[in-house]
Amino acid sequence: MTLLITVFAAVFATVKWYNRKDDSMKLGILCFMFWGASLMWLVDALFEYWELKAEYFSPALEDMINDTFLGLSVVALGLVIWLVRLLILDPKGTVRAAIQR
Repeated sequence: MTLLITVFAAVFATVKWYNRKDDSMKLGILCFMFWGASLMWLVDALFEYWELKAEYFSPALEDMINDTFLGLSVVALGLVIWLVRLLILDPKGTVRAAIQR
């Protein structure tokens, strides 16, 4: 589930990045984070399959729920990192203008 969730997040971020009008939202860094996480989970899935063989395709419900929470946590952490970076860089000057008021 972690792989599936991060791949969906990576595809969504890439589509948004590709259809952007300007680069002020810095979606490229978000794409790199999600694709990196997807690659990490892919390698993890390959090694887990290599270890478990056929049992890999019949996980317990508890394991699936834990993997889902982990995948959602990874996506949320990626979004938080991207948002903090965006607020620090402040490409449109919105934070700077709000502080100067």
